[in-house]
Amino acid sequence: MGYRILAVDDDRDILKVLKANLQLHGYEVDTADTWTRAQGMIIENLPDLILLDMMLPDGNGIEICRNLRKDHLQLPIIMLTARDKISDKVIGLESGADDYVVKPFETLELIARIKACLRRAVPQAVKEEVCIGHIKVDFRKHLVTVSGKKIDLTPKEYELLCYFISHRGEALSRDTIRKAIWKGSQIYSWSRVIDVHIQHLRQKIEKDPSNPKYLLTVSGAGYMFKE
Repeated sequence: MGYRILAVDDDRDILKVLKANLQLHGYEVDTADTWTRAQGMIIENLPDLILLDMMLPDGNGIEICRNLRKDHLQLPIIMLTARDKISDKVIGLESGADDYVVKPFETLELIARIKACLRRAVPQAVKEEVCIGHIKVDFRKHLVTVSGKKIDLTPKEYELLCYFISHRGEALSRDTIRKAIWKGSQIYSWSRVIDVHIQHLRQKIEKDPSNPKYLLTVSGAGYMFKE
């Protein structure tokens, strides 16, 4: 099954062209000319990526992007806008967008940016879902279940779990984890922040957190997620 893209723009002509071109490249495409319509589509079927116009008749793209990012940490979002000032690009990216494309744009450039965002969002080895023991992660729905029961993870816990699963079997140092998950945040590799998040994640996914089966401590190295 191909990736599903939701294109949100108040210009219906742009939506028609986008849909036709994206479908030619193998994507499933939904379109919405208002944020209200887009919200209903997201609730019904979460897309793999959103193309979001910065100015919509019923919402500001910057604020919409910020709110989307709160609920869908890893959902790729590409902002579409007629503004090409550096300050506008910075604001768009700081709002949580993964990329920023100025209209009018070349289809091939947009396709390349979409592919890059999708590669970063979902590890190549994990396309839709993965089951490891009693743990199941549905990457399309951002849903984690343990022994068939849905569990609630914070955005950082979910990001950690996805990172560990995509690197399962590898011993990951705290510094490696910090750079991957906290990126530019001011925490240090020896900080207890990472250890505390690991402890909380174990409490939610392990049957016996004091004797973990999956999320293991590797003496002198860091942590490893074991299948």
